[in-house]
Amino acid sequence: MLTTIIYRSHLADDVPVSILPDMVKKASLLNARHQVTGILLFNGTHFFQILEGPEQGVLDIYGRICADRRHHNVVELMRDYSPSRRFGNHGMELFDLRQHPRGSVLQAVLDRGTSKYRLTYDDRGLQFLRTFVEAREKENYFEVLPADYWDFVPDENGSPAPAAGVTFRPVVDPLGREVTALEAIPDDAPEGLSGDAMYVHNLAAVTGALHRAGRSCPDDMMLYLSILPGTLVSVPDAVGRIVRAIDSAELVPQQIILGVSETEVISQLEAFSAAVRQLKQAGISLSVDNFGDGSAGLSLLAHVQPDRVRIGAAIVRNIHRSGPRQAVVHAVLRCCSALEINVIAAGIEQPEEWMWLEAAGVTDFQGALFTAEGAAVAWPETREAV
Repeated sequence: MLTTIIYRSHLADDVPVSILPDMVKKASLLNARHQVTGILLFNGTHFFQILEGPEQGVLDIYGRICADRRHHNVVELMRDYSPSRRFGNHGMELFDLRQHPRGSVLQAVLDRGTSKYRLTYDDRGLQFLRTFVEAREKENYFEVLPADYWDFVPDENGSPAPAAGVTFRPVVDPLGREVTALEAIPDDAPEGLSGDAMYVHNLAAVTGALHRAGRSCPDDMMLYLSILPGTLVSVPDAVGRIVRAIDSAELVPQQIILGVSETEVISQLEAFSAAVRQLKQAGISLSVDNFGDGSAGLSLLAHVQPDRVRIGAAIVRNIHRSGPRQAVVHAVLRCCSALEINVIAAGIEQPEEWMWLEAAGVTDFQGALFTAEGAAVAWPETREAV
């Protein structure tokens, strides 16, 4: 199966441009042995490469490319399949954009193509090429520092006080060195329940967590709890019972954020919307969690208009290396900004994930990078400062 991978990257600062011809010559021979062809564009700082060939051959070559320390910030822009090669003459052909007049450089690149259609159709791969050649969308390209630029230093004073029967998972603003909310996770989560029994237990777990967390949650701290959307619809007076539990825990509704997962099926949207209106009327905020993991996120934004969106780990994992994930997050952030919805990025495990999302405009985070299981909150410090 003819596979295409397109990526961009940044030439390492300590690598001289003069080595490129020899590097490309060796790479072209290696690519040819894997039946991989393509073109490598260079603008003086960044590379852009199209790799085409048998799937395993392309994956092997791309794996080597990602491990090559002569460049960094490798971002995969596209992985797709096609009926024919766009650039089939060479294992790797180097094209230095600086050696061509700006007005004719794009056509000069396209003239290297081998497609029988002369590369004139609306081909995604060639649209990426055109964007790079014309230096468009630079504002969406973030140069992420190496992971070892940072140390994450535990702060025993910044960790929440423990509470029996509930685990706290902080939401943090890493650069502001601030815990902006606490997520309370009930310790009891029995399996095997379904239907009304599951919803009744879920409500009991939420109200119980409110009682237990209320003793430890500071007065000025937002408290985050997850709830099944079906609980708000199926259990009689669910919202009223939540409001009474908040009052009993000596909390105020304005402190509480209830999160519903996008992956949970909301079969009674109108009834759910009515419950959300009750929550908001009481002063309780709503969050759509695991945003991007399900299939109804945009519909919920339009229909329910939550106060917060929590992007799940499935979207943020390795986002610094994935162009498609970056595009999705850019779109979510633009949408949420237009709707004045706050965004939390959850499941952060790598410094590069955090750095890319911070550069994109996210300020609130959760994940093992900042709060490993049972450990104190860890704040980022540059190694020079440490």
